[in-house]
Amino acid sequence: MPRVQKKRRTQAEETSYTVGSLAKLAGVTVRALHHYEDEGLLHPERTASGYRRYGAADVERLQQILLLRSCGLSLGAIRDAFADDRFDFRAVLTDHLATLRARQKELETLMGTVEKTIASLEGRCTMTDKERFEGMKARAIAENEEHYGAEVRRRHGDAAMDAANERMAGMSQEEWNDAKALEAAILDQLAAAKETGDPTGEAARKLCAMHARWLQMHWGEGTYSPAAHAALAEGYVADPRFTAYYDGSAGEGATAFLRDALAAWCAEQ
Repeated sequence: MPRVQKKRRTQAEETSYTVGSLAKLAGVTVRALHHYEDEGLLHPERTASGYRRYGAADVERLQQILLLRSCGLSLGAIRDAFADDRFDFRAVLTDHLATLRARQKELETLMGTVEKTIASLEGRCTMTDKERFEGMKARAIAENEEHYGAEVRRRHGDAAMDAANERMAGMSQEEWNDAKALEAAILDQLAAAKETGDPTGEAARKLCAMHARWLQMHWGEGTYSPAAHAALAEGYVADPRFTAYYDGSAGEGATAFLRDALAAWCAEQ
């Protein structure tokens, strides 16, 4: 009788991992995989003995989870995204890639400054004040990209974030110092205005004007508008990073007060 050839199994069909082997492959802990399952993000099958088995779909889903976490999304936000038919994973990754590339560029500049600083300390070269200053700007731009780049690019587009980075990179040392001084003054003014309890009062109006001037120092030429400013302030309240910054510096409720003040002030401009 002719020999019957077995159908070759595809890679997807052959993919099957225990919880330990998948954790090792992905570079995460077994506890993390259990947690993702508890959060409703992973759904491994169970063997007759009750052991977890992860197939090709689980591996792909785990990669998506880890990439979205690297984009700054919480597990709750990731769960909501997976449940939303309109969620565009490719668009999120495209935004994240743009952020990483921008960060890479700034980190390369910063690395160069660190190397020059080491050489200067060892007496192998002399750094100019401009070189020292460029490194400080590069670090600030890299940190800005890391913390806010993905969100700004998603909300306002790559052009807005790139323009802001270019504006910061092109600042003179005097402009840089002025921007930093104004940033500190805004926090003091926010605390004082909040104490009045009136988001439309004179102290609040002064605060808003200062904040607008600060934004225009950082945003690219022609990108500022009262409408964009008000929308940004609304985002402050929704984003725990901004809330922690303003509330932590000017007291609980400072972020909401700033949002309310800017909403009223921007509507008059």
